[in-house]
Amino acid sequence: MSPLNSTFFINATIVRPEFFFISGFSGIPHTKYYYVFLCFVYALSLVGNTFVMFVIYTDHCLHSPKYIAVFNLAVTDLCVSTALVPPLIDTFLFKSQLISYEACLTNLFFVFWFSTMQSFTLTVMSYDRCVAICFPLRYNEIVTNKSMLIITTTAWGFAALSVLIAIGFITRLSFCKSVVINSYFCDHGPIFRLACNDNTPSYLMSWTHPVVILWCPVLFITGTYICIARALFKIAAASDRLKAMQTCTSHLILVGVFYLPICVTFALGSLIHQNARIINTSLAMVLPPMLNPMIYSLKTEEFTESIKKFYRRNKIHITVRKK
Repeated sequence: MSPLNSTFFINATIVRPEFFFISGFSGIPHTKYYYVFLCFVYALSLVGNTFVMFVIYTDHCLHSPKYIAVFNLAVTDLCVSTALVPPLIDTFLFKSQLISYEACLTNLFFVFWFSTMQSFTLTVMSYDRCVAICFPLRYNEIVTNKSMLIITTTAWGFAALSVLIAIGFITRLSFCKSVVINSYFCDHGPIFRLACNDNTPSYLMSWTHPVVILWCPVLFITGTYICIARALFKIAAASDRLKAMQTCTSHLILVGVFYLPICVTFALGSLIHQNARIINTSLAMVLPPMLNPMIYSLKTEEFTESIKKFYRRNKIHITVRKK
């Protein structure tokens, strides 16, 4: 059945399709290999982030504000990958490009909620590093486990609310023409542009939402690192300055990997072809969850030591069992 032939009316004014059609790439052969690659990346993300959460949970030395934020990042990475990749595989590898109206909005909610939390979590981590370096003597007083839990919980709530508002505006739109979404998932912009009634509120959300979840966090993170740089220049000993800088390198890499491709895509806007946009945004959402566990495993001394302790402890247990 054609999605155009199965609509229902609300208040005789709002027309909702029974299905949307997700188009994906246009004019590119053998795209299934790209989706298989994303599936492989997802598998690595699943293993890596589960391992990070397991190590932080089992090692009481890592039960600190900094690692509450790292644990939260691992959760959001795992969630955004799960919200995006399995439906994408089902849509394009198994040719299920028709998606119901309700399922589409659900997909939109979870993908945007978790990706927003990725941005907010990186912002919270920059705040933690800023306080640790700029106010080292007051760090334990300002940043506590309780305060970090309150900040992250508030961020989850605010992220959910912002996405729900955007979806609320979409439910007031009528779709009486095309139902083809020119994206690889139920993306906000391609959906509201299909409306045949006034979509001004959704259009405003398409501008304000990136400002709140992307540009404001980028400005905040930039400000924190300006403060960190000023604090580092005040440290007399070069060894102490280097040690303080090393605590920030892993976070800086995470920030670059996450924000750079997304900022470029948003800045260029309609100048980017649909296929290039799909590649940029899909990689920006899928690669960071895979890379983040590797970066923290290699770049963070406390985490590396925790892994070594876990390995030695398990090795001793295996040796004892053999005896």
